[in-house]
Amino acid sequence: MRKRARSNANTTLLDGYHKVPDALDELLDAEGKTRAELKRFEEALGRISRAELDHRWEGAQRQIRENGVTYNVHGDAQATERPWELDPLPLLITEADWAAVERGLVQRAHLLDLILQDIYGSQSLLRERILPPELVFANPAFLRPAHNALPAEAHHLQLYSADVARGPEGTFWVVGDRTQSPSGMGYALENRMVLSRALSRVYRDCRVHKLAPFFQRLLETIRDISPRRNDNPNTVLLSPGPTSETYFEHSYLARYMGLTLVSGADLTVRNNIVYLKTLGGLERVDVIIRRVNDDYCDPLTLRGDSLLGVTGLLSAVHGGNVALINSIGSGFAETRGLLPFLPSVARHLLGEDLILPSAATYWCGQPAALNHVLTNLDHLILKQAFPSDDPKPDPIVGGTLSKTEQAELASRIRAAPLAWIGQERLHLPTAPIYREGKVSPGRVATRAYLIRTGEDYVAMAGGLTRVATDLAFPVLSMQRGGGSKDTWILAEGRVAEATLLPGAAEQLTLSRGGNDLPSRVADHMFWLGRYLERSENTVRLCRSILNRVVVDSGAADTFEIECLLAALRTHTKGTVDLPYDASDDGVAQLEQSLIEFITTFDSAHGLGTMLMSAQRNASAIRDRISIDAFRATGMLLSDYRLLSQLPSLTSADVLLHLDRLVISFASVSGMSAESLSRTLGYRFLLMGRRLERAYVVAQLLESTLVHATGDHSSVLFAVLEVLDTAMTYRRRYQGVIQLAPVLDLLLIDEINPRSVAFQLSELHQHIQQLPRSLERPFRTPEERAVLKILTNIRLLDIEELCTTDEQGTRTALQACLSDVIAHLPDLSNLITLAYLSHAQTQPQRR
Repeated sequence: MRKRARSNANTTLLDGYHKVPDALDELLDAEGKTRAELKRFEEALGRISRAELDHRWEGAQRQIRENGVTYNVHGDAQATERPWELDPLPLLITEADWAAVERGLVQRAHLLDLILQDIYGSQSLLRERILPPELVFANPAFLRPAHNALPAEAHHLQLYSADVARGPEGTFWVVGDRTQSPSGMGYALENRMVLSRALSRVYRDCRVHKLAPFFQRLLETIRDISPRRNDNPNTVLLSPGPTSETYFEHSYLARYMGLTLVSGADLTVRNNIVYLKTLGGLERVDVIIRRVNDDYCDPLTLRGDSLLGVTGLLSAVHGGNVALINSIGSGFAETRGLLPFLPSVARHLLGEDLILPSAATYWCGQPAALNHVLTNLDHLILKQAFPSDDPKPDPIVGGTLSKTEQAELASRIRAAPLAWIGQERLHLPTAPIYREGKVSPGRVATRAYLIRTGEDYVAMAGGLTRVATDLAFPVLSMQRGGGSKDTWILAEGRVAEATLLPGAAEQLTLSRGGNDLPSRVADHMFWLGRYLERSENTVRLCRSILNRVVVDSGAADTFEIECLLAALRTHTKGTVDLPYDASDDGVAQLEQSLIEFITTFDSAHGLGTMLMSAQRNASAIRDRISIDAFRATGMLLSDYRLLSQLPSLTSADVLLHLDRLVISFASVSGMSAESLSRTLGYRFLLMGRRLERAYVVAQLLESTLVHATGDHSSVLFAVLEVLDTAMTYRRRYQGVIQLAPVLDLLLIDEINPRSVAFQLSELHQHIQQLPRSLERPFRTPEERAVLKILTNIRLLDIEELCTTDEQGTRTALQACLSDVIAHLPDLSNLITLAYLSHAQTQPQRR
């Protein structure tokens, strides 16, 4: 057993860490010493050496990559999916300090909820001039169609989030509010999963509060607000889709909480009721946790150009038939121009002063505030007053501008004063961050989360802490390369265990469902299977060709290599046509051309493109497949990226990586088979693989065996090798290579998992189990199509297939394979039209 590395008795990881002058530090006190209440963390961390931490963190970062934890970056052509940045040192907050934060945020959540109730209801705050009308009616975040959408007593904020940070005096301030679709909970949970594993002993010694109770309360809230008041409401998480910057989080939360992840196209509204379109029919939706911005939610009444929302959703809300977390229009509470009015509104609505302050803010829509901002540009930060879906510019630090730039800014503010605020600069606190073996200070702020339970709010005992390494001008934005920390709330006593699993006393209804599969998910399953099969066949074909060119030193039969190259040309739709002749120079040129094709990442029909397509489909349904199966799929692309980036590649390097990729494909297939229930999702994954395999096997046989010129025995063996059936053939025929048994094995034999007939037989069985219209109980078009192709193959005469004409062409074999290749795309289209394209309501299926 490897002994745990220990640091020197007189040194710790935190030695050398120092305070930033004139900045409050989360770990160190005013004298630069570790705060007394955080000593147990320092002591626990002191048992780990830098070398040990580096070793553990390397494993943690590998876990992040394999789990596919990403943050999508818009406008980044080099890497649209950026690996999640997590610091190994957590942010530490005591239980007493967090209790004070929770009290202040609970008050603020109540206040913002009351403001939303008022402006979308009676609007007494406007009539009594407590809020200026311009702040509401000139605000694009105020959605007029949402007026009176909810009953007067209904709550708009079920979920509330706020960015908080300590001010210079040590008290917490609110840096910003997040009310329409607060993001980051899933990342906070993943941070905890990773860090509690990497620093397991430190985590236990510090007695850190759990995050699971917050998600338990979220599930309870879902049950409470369900319009039908049922114990198991049908709840969906509405996502903009895989292009969303936080799509990882959407799928992560859906998996963790047992929700259905949907996009707008998966839902439809009928008679003011929201339904989920599944292969088994329409299923009513009770609660929607939305991650689509307010004005994109309903193209009928809001943005007509939205492709992300659900047509008629607001009508369903008006009818009280669906509950949203949060309500459409709740983004108004994120208006920065609202901040100067919150203290007076709190006294008016709550009879209380605000517990947690915000930085002093001046809305330029008021003459006095406008004058103050224009005369104090040197000392203020200028920001947008109203929320916007357009790309947000960075805040403008007035003191960094030249006199000319300040004059230009002043002109812009005067031209549109309602759109601007000036804000006193809040100096964010620092905390230690660990990078490249060094501990240094970084600016931090924590996003806290609250859920409404009954008539009150409860905060998550933790949150997502964001980090900026630029001490002078910190920008806490993941879009701009910011990092994150886990947030540890240190308990004063023993921490209670928590889990999302139901209690033993809770009676559950037994279920073996499987027809509740959205057509979008079925589509991704289908194409995931197809791209995995297509990629594996490319790897096997390239490996066989390269083996013959390199290992056999060009001694392989010329006709054999030409046949395999013809198969590769057909497989890549004619985009790859590698030159070849049997001379030494010709062999060397083919070797180099093959390596270039295999390792060129952005080839239109290359291996990298196929693997990226497989990964995109897996990412879109990551809430539907096991974590290990998703990791295995991601590792296929990671291994290929590594291959394509290696300098000075030799053929031996390429062959070694191709061997590993073949093993990885087998791993993906095995994990999928062992982890997916035999429901519709599994069937569509297998249907995709079976259809694609039938297609590529038929293409390979057509490219290699239709023409009888040359030594066909070597070609027959090459085909058996590509299709991984050489061992089966040897066991049956003791190594004697003949055309008839090869064709029987690869074309007609329904017990060989690599044959065309096997694929079609399996396809028929899967299609028989798909939902079908109750009005048309007989065979469906897709079932008839696959039966027709399968029956034709079952009726084949092997001797006739082996017969050649005067030109050496096996015409019967050519006709058979051409028929299969021509009709398989038609079968794919029939499946797509019947199950994977739901532009209209499907007939009820059983």
